[in-house]
This record gives sequence, C-alpha cells and structure tokens, in this order.
Amino acid sequence: MGKRDKGDRERKSKKRYHDEEDDEEEASTAGDTQEAIPAAAGKQVDEAAVQQDEYGAKDYRLQMHLKNDYGSRPLWVAPDGHIFLEAFSPVYKYAQDFLVAIAEPVCRPIHLHEYKLTAYSLYAAVSVGLQTSDIIEYLEKLSKTSVPDGIVQFIKLCTVSYGKVKLVLKHNRYFVESAFPEVIQRLLQDAVVKDCRLRTTDGDETELITEVISSKSAIAKSVADNGASSTSQAGEAAPSVPEDIFSYYEQMDKDEEEEEETQTVSFEIRQEMIEELQKRCIQLEYPLLAEYDFRNDTVNPDINMDLKPTAVLRPYQEKSLRKMFGNGRARSGVIVLPCGKTPTVGGASVVVK
Repeated sequence: MGKRDKGDRERKSKKRYHDEEDDEEEASTAGDTQEAIPAAAGKQVDEAAVQQDEYGAKDYRLQMHLKNDYGSRPLWVAPDGHIFLEAFSPVYKYAQDFLVAIAEPVCRPIHLHEYKLTAYSLYAAVSVGLQTSDIIEYLEKLSKTSVPDGIVQFIKLCTVSYGKVKLVLKHNRYFVESAFPEVIQRLLQDAVVKDCRLRTTDGDETELITEVISSKSAIAKSVADNGASSTSQAGEAAPSVPEDIFSYYEQMDKDEEEEEETQTVSFEIRQEMIEELQKRCIQLEYPLLAEYDFRNDTVNPDINMDLKPTAVLRPYQEKSLRKMFGNGRARSGVIVLPCGKTPTVGGASVVVK
C-alpha cells in the first residue's frame, strides 16, 4: 500500500512538472506572438460613452446628428464601430467597395449589410494606400448622420503610423521607402534600424535616395474599380444622390485616369537583417509593407506567359489582381475572395503571395 501511494505521488509530481513546463512554453510562445503584433491592433472602439434609453437599448441620438438629406445617403456609422449599409441605395456598389476596403463584414442579408471597423481592417486599408483623411472624408459623405468623434479618433489612432513605410525589393536589393521624410529620419534614429542600414566597404552609411514615383489615387482604385458601367449607373441615379457624393464620384473617376507624382525617400538595408528590421519596425509602430518593383526589374528575366485568347478574367478577378499588382509593383499578401468566387483560370487556382 505504501509503495502504491509513493508511486502515485511521484507520478503526480512529474505531471505537475510537465504541466508547468507546458505553461511556460505556451506563455513564451504567446509572448513571442504578441511582440510581432502592432500595439494598435489590440485597440477597440470605446463604447463607454454610449447611453441607453428607457428601454435599455443603445441611444445614439446625442452623438449622431441626422442630416437633412439622410434618405439619400447609404450608411449608418454607430459609435461602437458598427456600420450599416442599405443594399437598396443607388450608390450601394460604391459604398460597398469602400466598406470592404476599410471594415470587416459581420452579416449581409438582402437589404441591410453590417460591417465593423477594427484596427486590423484599418491596417489593411492603409496597406493598399488609403490615407486617414480619405477614410474619414468618405465616411462623412456617405453617412446619414455625423460621424461620431470617437470613430474619427479611432481611425486616426489606428492609421497614424501604418502604411507610411515600405520594404521594397528592387533589382534583388531591399530598400526602406517612405513618402514621409520625417518618418525615415525617426526610424534612422533608432539604434537597431540604424544597424540594419547598408554600409559601404569603408564602413560609411549609404546615402539616402530621393526619387519621384508615379501612382494613382488609392481611394479611386478602391472605390471606382467598378468601371464605366457603374459610372453610368451613378450618372443615371444622380438626381437621388447628394451633390457632394456625386461630385466626389466624378473626381474619383478623373483620379483613376490621372497619375500623381510622389516624392519618396529610401535607404538600402542589409539583406541578412530583414527579419530583425521588420520586427523592430513593428515595435516602433511602423510596420513595413512589402512590395516588389517588378516593372523596373532589369535583373530577373521575365516569364513569357500569356493567357489563351479564349480565357477571360471575371470582373472581380481582374479587380483583385489590379489591387495586388497596381502601379507597377506587386504587394505581398494573399488574394481572398468570398465563397463561390474561386479565383481560377481554366480550372487552376490563382493564389498570390
């Protein structure tokens, strides 16, 4: 009996020891994962200011002032980050494309679709080139009410540093690039980032590179990708669309055709330090958006491959590829399409990484 008790105690002791080891390993793994996630990704819309009415329902009347022409505008933007879109609105397609770019879908029944703003969805928005001012301005124009101050602050908080720095692959060399010189200077003041910068054979830092690149408006690409048919539909529906929204559509269509020049500042980095640089930039709240400058690549040979004349891309496939490979650069990521819209050409799936 005594031997059996002793054996049971030893087994329990070993089990506790292994459980503690597993807990430590899980904690370590969680800590490593947390380090790779920008702090703003954990931020949520503050709902504390939302009041309740006499029936216990959320009462937004003091925070959301109804516009006089609210019937012609398709969105309700709630202080808790939820956005409701009227699917029967004459500008539904434009508003839907915009919401897909900045928010996560919650549910989409026939007449009323629900989305939610999150830090991750806003990070995805700026990763394709949308600016903070673009997101706020377009929400203001589409919303039936004034956009709550808490939502505006949340958008600014989540996009203030995201999308401002890129890791660009050019001619098999890596560069940190930004259209904001002050951001580049701020990064170079960090010891880790400074150590990742490429040096000459004499040990001197390589020079900063200033160049002008041509690009198209990101807001136009995200919203006006419906093509000429959608433009004509908006034109036909113009009488029921507020003037400021219709004028905005026309401007976006012009921006889609016109290219704008942007001055960028960049510096070359050591290839063996890429992972260290990416991790450090996340900690500094400046995640690097990876791009490949394939159009100007004179080092790697092109693959001579064309689609068969009978192969025709569906509109949503063409739109997805255009966003992934816009402006002569390939963005890092995976194309994700809704169920029933498999990105295939001739039965072969197309997944871009």
